[in-house]
Amino acid sequence: MTFADGGHHGLPRVLAGLEPGGGAVSLAAHTRVHGPLPQVAAHQLIEEVERSGLRGRGGADFPTARKLRAVAGRRRVGPVIVNGSETEPASAKDRLLLSRLPHLVLDGAVLAAAAVGSRRVIVKVGENAVDAVAALAAAIAARERDPVSVEVVTGPEGYVAGEESAVVHYLNGGPELPTFVPPRPFERGYRGRPTLIQNPETLAQLALVARFGSRWYRELGTVADPGSALVTITGAVRAPGVYELAFGTAMSDLLDAAGGPSEPLQALLVGGYFGTWMEASQAAALRLAREDLRSVGCTLGSGVLIALGESARSRAGRT
Repeated sequence: MTFADGGHHGLPRVLAGLEPGGGAVSLAAHTRVHGPLPQVAAHQLIEEVERSGLRGRGGADFPTARKLRAVAGRRRVGPVIVNGSETEPASAKDRLLLSRLPHLVLDGAVLAAAAVGSRRVIVKVGENAVDAVAALAAAIAARERDPVSVEVVTGPEGYVAGEESAVVHYLNGGPELPTFVPPRPFERGYRGRPTLIQNPETLAQLALVARFGSRWYRELGTVADPGSALVTITGAVRAPGVYELAFGTAMSDLLDAAGGPSEPLQALLVGGYFGTWMEASQAAALRLAREDLRSVGCTLGSGVLIALGESARSRAGRT
């Protein structure tokens, strides 16, 4: 198995080619940045993803190769579902990918479909994600050579609607509510068939691993947490937004990437609205690493960091 020469050895990787204030990256521009869609044998791709250490970016942190292999080993595989619901209120990374970098996500979906033996991809997005739907429609129309069919389905945006079994239940014609498990979707999902469900960022990362290989992927990050992650940084920072950062980055550097604090901080919320609060002084000693976050009882979740300024305390005291 050979990989494309080059690749982005620093950052950005996933966000390479994204122009500030621009629209969706075209297929031609995407190909100039990343090269053409690679031709990779199914077993080779799964093995390379396993060597890369890529884990799901939707919040569950599950090893991506294990999920691929669980579906690939079954008969009558259903479609690959791209779960772009992004129902974590503070997160914006998947909307950014789907509306601005749709081809990288679709590359990952097409490659994942080939790896598990599927001929169909369904991209599920929120019903109000107008920009994402338009960008995906244009991207799909430009990809005439894809070996799989791709369709976009919109659906409800409530928090529980983004859970993977809720997505499957909705696509099967039921209400957008989680179902009792097991069976998990990889056992019996869409129309009762084994189904792979992945987050848009996970598939974007997979597309890069398929092009440039696991050794390249591990040039960033740590041994336990290789590669980079998209983090939505909001709250009391000067430049709120979505940033791509290497695992192992100090928490203070994460804040600096967003322009630094806009005022003295009292706390950080890590992992989104259902994440964990920690005092700012405690967070300063941590890195963007699974081991560090677990040591204080939290996880990165869907990749959200919210900075709470000291002024929030004074405002609360006046109410």
